[in-house]
Amino acid sequence: MRMDGMRASPQTSGAEGRRRLALGLALALCAGGAAAQEMPEPLTAEPGNPERGRLVVRDLGAASCLICHAMPIPEEPDHGDIGPPLHGVGARFTPAELRQRLVDPKSIDPDTVMPSYYQLEGLRDVLGRYVGRTIYTAQQIEDVVAYLATLTEDP
Repeated sequence: MRMDGMRASPQTSGAEGRRRLALGLALALCAGGAAAQEMPEPLTAEPGNPERGRLVVRDLGAASCLICHAMPIPEEPDHGDIGPPLHGVGARFTPAELRQRLVDPKSIDPDTVMPSYYQLEGLRDVLGRYVGRTIYTAQQIEDVVAYLATLTEDP
């Protein structure tokens, strides 16, 4: 069962599951339902650049989105299928919602396997080269948001 990015855990049953769901709904209602769903303020003063963002999502030396997602980048032969396809993502989400998904995806879905690309607190199982630093810089986040916002058509 999913509701506004919250997932009922299969290990949670009965009264405990209902209590958690009620608590989650209450928090969402108190917060206006969108507080954990979007990050309206850009992380940088410089606007994101979609061309640079496209390069970032393709960079296999960093953390390419293609590892987990299919994307409308036909020149790349290998696309992942762990996460949802990103075709049309710019039509489904605002830049603020895309930014939130990159910075803190667990605020939307606590069970997601998607890593936080711009966070240092509350992480676990961090790859050695990322200990003490973010995966993307603030500017890279904004560039990726700008690129993803251009993906408005489904295949």
